[in-house]
Amino acid sequence: MRALITVGSTRFDELIQAVFSSSVLTSLSNKGYTSIVVQCGDSSFPYDYLLAHGERAFKLEKEGVLIECWRFKPSLQTEYEQANLVISHAGSGTIIDVLRMDKALIVVPNPTLLNNHQEELASVLEKLGHLRSSTTSSLAATIQEFNPSSLTKFPPFDGSKFRNLLDEEMGFI
Repeated sequence: MRALITVGSTRFDELIQAVFSSSVLTSLSNKGYTSIVVQCGDSSFPYDYLLAHGERAFKLEKEGVLIECWRFKPSLQTEYEQANLVISHAGSGTIIDVLRMDKALIVVPNPTLLNNHQEELASVLEKLGHLRSSTTSSLAATIQEFNPSSLTKFPPFDGSKFRNLLDEEMGFI
């Protein structure tokens, strides 16, 4: 199985450092994940020197897990499609993209961003059962305890709801 870890366009050193930790890699391995893909952005972590001289990506094996790491790609669509699990910062765009694809999702809100707004979104979506939320310090335990079959399917996009709301507000209906 394959896991994707993404920080989006932000820097989230703590998440990337946690992902490369023995405890998180062991938890992933124990759950059957044999490879992970890490989109690290501009994060600083123990292996970032491998990307320091214009290298686009690197691969290594640690704790029995094959790791591929790169900073950015124009699109993560293919990566989402190939992943069995996505571990992500709690950015709204990433969350919506992943949930609409019906992928298992663990989010780690980045507390350093804009009044910790990611925590609010993660908390609400976890209460609705669509994802699991974690912290960097509890990520290994969250992975170990995570059961994707317990998640509630995210509703499909329905553009008519916004259109109807707008029509009603404008007095057309």
